Amino acid sequence: MLKKINQDHRVAVAPMMDWTDRHCRFFHRQLTRRALLYTEMVVADAVIQGARERLLGFDDAEHPVALQLGGSEPGKLAEAARIGEAFGYDEINLNVGCPSDRVQSGTFGACLMKAPDLVADCVAAMKAAVAIPVTVKCRIGVDEQDPEPALDALADGVFAAGADALWVHARKAWLEGLSPKENRDIPPLDYGRVYRLKARKSSEFIGINGGVQSLEEARTHLHYLDGAMLGRAAYHTPGILTGIDSMFYGERTGPFDFAALIDVMAGYAARHIEQGGRLGHVTRHMVGLFHGLPGARRYRQILSTDATRPGAGPQVLKTAFAAVDLSSAVDKAA
Repeated sequence: MLKKINQDHRVAVAPMMDWTDRHCRFFHRQLTRRALLYTEMVVADAVIQGARERLLGFDDAEHPVALQLGGSEPGKLAEAARIGEAFGYDEINLNVGCPSDRVQSGTFGACLMKAPDLVADCVAAMKAAVAIPVTVKCRIGVDEQDPEPALDALADGVFAAGADALWVHARKAWLEGLSPKENRDIPPLDYGRVYRLKARKSSEFIGINGGVQSLEEARTHLHYLDGAMLGRAAYHTPGILTGIDSMFYGERTGPFDFAALIDVMAGYAARHIEQGGRLGHVTRHMVGLFHGLPGARRYRQILSTDATRPGAGPQVLKTAFAAVDLSSAVDKAA
């Protein structure tokens, strides 16, 4: 029998550095009630020693939301997981996939694909520390690794240690010779490798990430796997998220109320500004919302210029929205 996490978290928005901050997640939650949202990766040392409210604080509306941790020391990861659970997160996820230089220098992220026993120790320590699910997000391999034994070793170890789910970015990571940006595009996608892992680990939750451009593609992956995770497509064209609840969870029919969404986001932005923030902190995540609709270009221009000016207020968002013609919109949630 598949674990309950299968049913609740079959569709997710990927953790993305510098993008999936609390403002992005609040916005995405207005578009889908059910998709699992992830924080950016937060290093365990920062969680333990840093400004926790700034690093971990989130709005209750964001649930279900998972905290992604980076690290390679089981004791520190266990402590950071306990802190995350106390903050109210629904899941703790261990990053075994990020290829950035700063991650490599800390000996965690994708380079941990080369140390599956250590990853298993980290998972075991986190599982012992919290009652909420502990999951892992990884690559199919790094550098010259053969993805067949490399991914099997990682998966076998983390599930033996008690991991509740494994999300696999279906590309290798090249730690030498490619930038983090290039690592998102150049290594070829190998969805078949993830499908084969699921066939071998039929009773475990296996989800896929990497290159998923639409809800239709996500649905295709779910014929073979337990979860599908959207990354850049969700960020750059967030309107696609409005179809998740109906397509995958049988909820919400009828046209999506974009006017109500803008009112909610304007109110949220007003509260953020009152607390010392800036409008652009919120609206930068909303630029692609009306991609492909008449007036979308003007909407983007306003958010990219007026919303970033010092002293800009929530009315700028409403002005931008007024430029959009929704009459030709195809309702993704119907």
